[in-house]
Amino acid sequence: MKHYPLLYHEREPLAPFPSARAPRPDMPRVEILMALFDGERFLGQQLESLARQSHRAWSLSIRDDGSRDNGPAIARAFATTMPGRAIQVRTGAHLGAARNFLALIKASDPGADFLAFCDQDDVWHPGKLARAIDSLSALPEGLPALYCGPTIVTDAGLFPIGRSPEFRRPPAFENALVQSIAGGNTMVINRAAADILQIAAGYRGPIPAHDWWTYQVITGVGGVVLRDDHPMVLYRQHGRNLIGSNAGTLARLARLRALARGQLARWSDQNIAALTAISPLLTPRNRALVEEFAALRAQPVRDRLRRLAASGIHRQTRGGQAALLAAAALSRI
Repeated sequence: MKHYPLLYHEREPLAPFPSARAPRPDMPRVEILMALFDGERFLGQQLESLARQSHRAWSLSIRDDGSRDNGPAIARAFATTMPGRAIQVRTGAHLGAARNFLALIKASDPGADFLAFCDQDDVWHPGKLARAIDSLSALPEGLPALYCGPTIVTDAGLFPIGRSPEFRRPPAFENALVQSIAGGNTMVINRAAADILQIAAGYRGPIPAHDWWTYQVITGVGGVVLRDDHPMVLYRQHGRNLIGSNAGTLARLARLRALARGQLARWSDQNIAALTAISPLLTPRNRALVEEFAALRAQPVRDRLRRLAASGIHRQTRGGQAALLAAAALSRI
């Protein structure tokens, strides 16, 4: 894999937008999907980081979720600075972040070679798309694949304050059932994965988060997840994040409180319903695993713990696995 330099700091001088130049005809085409809602404060910096992508063959589809600020106007003004590039801003009824992304996936361009999820308040490294495409292009054509990775966590002014957690165990459907291991702001999927997600996005029920759902669907159908170890996104924390960083002691305590209140159980209800709705797409083994997970949740404690261990369903770390077992013992799974 090619080496890319560390993320730039916003105070460093930057070169003119490479994306203002026409892409080569042979470049793979990437459609960037951005879910927008009241994002005017930081949207300009994110859009600028898209314009600085070294991979120039990208388009941008924004779905505004009923913003009450100038975010849509900022996005439309940005489009005028990128003549010849396909940038569309659509406004629709308020759906919430997860459903907003599913609407974007469902309406995405079937001719795009890759889809990239984009949050409104982050900043991308100029080589983000190029690195993802390098990774995904090495896989066999027709194999559904998801690229994702860590982030540099920053404050509102983009000063680094940490890094997202590292996970050593390989991505797997057994893990995806009970844990999301990467932010959607890092995710890029290939055409085969996009075709699957466009079908799955027809599901109309609630889901906890679009990135967790994407991890579940791609592993569920037998696809591949490539998790990079090199951060290519500045993940800005500013007090209004819909889902904040999950790094650090305070974040772990917040997750434990949520577990005790039954949040994991509610998420499991939603995940099982969403996966059951697309069960014909899943591999036979993973279809059976969804059924087993749904069944064991209703068993007496001893049987529940025994069947959970036998199923192979797991979280990535020892602490996470201990929390999962505690949730199972307390009927909070």
